Amino acid sequence: MTSELSSTGARKYVLFDVDGTLIDAVANQRRVWATWARRYGLDPAEVYQVALRTRPMETFAVVAPDEDPRACLAALHELEDHDVRYGEYSAFDGAGELLAALPAGCWGLVTSNYEHRVRGRFARTGLPVPQVLVDAGCVEEGKPSPVPYLLAARRLGAEPRDCLVVEDAPSGVESGRRAGMTVWGVNAPAPVPGAHRHFRTLREAMPEILAFAARARGTRPAEPEPAA
Repeated sequence: MTSELSSTGARKYVLFDVDGTLIDAVANQRRVWATWARRYGLDPAEVYQVALRTRPMETFAVVAPDEDPRACLAALHELEDHDVRYGEYSAFDGAGELLAALPAGCWGLVTSNYEHRVRGRFARTGLPVPQVLVDAGCVEEGKPSPVPYLLAARRLGAEPRDCLVVEDAPSGVESGRRAGMTVWGVNAPAPVPGAHRHFRTLREAMPEILAFAARARGTRPAEPEPAA
């Protein structure tokens, strides 16, 4: 045990998804995919619906099976990097306050995006970047695989049972649950299937997230049933 551990048990840890959870980037993602789709003569709405559920290489295999997936990915990366520099987006209400209030070393980021884009967006929105950031380049299997969240827990020195995952999307919720973690959904009018708790906004969830981070294993209440 370190001096950072509670006198009654192990520390708790919080793992955040980024896009849709801390950064409001839905409109940006839609624009990027629409531009990409038009380059390949595809329907933007249909492409975006696939992209919401899959990683880019899987998306290309579905919507553009005859195209070179490496060229498709290069075009997408070019558009995403341009968006990081020039796109308009913001942090969700409460994000900066929440991250600043969490003790250093007890939280991290788990994203399907890439680290340089996360750092670019965080710099522009004033959000702090933690020591642990698991991005798409860190893992062979992305969400909904449990691998990204398990890797983040290992880098934090945390047991999965001591981790809270904060997500907005079904694939991320499934990833956290398969990793054996508590999962809360935010920033959606209806509960994400599988989430243990649901909050309409990140601001609404903030006091509960901070309370979880301060909780010791010996005082943890029973895990709630998944939201309907």
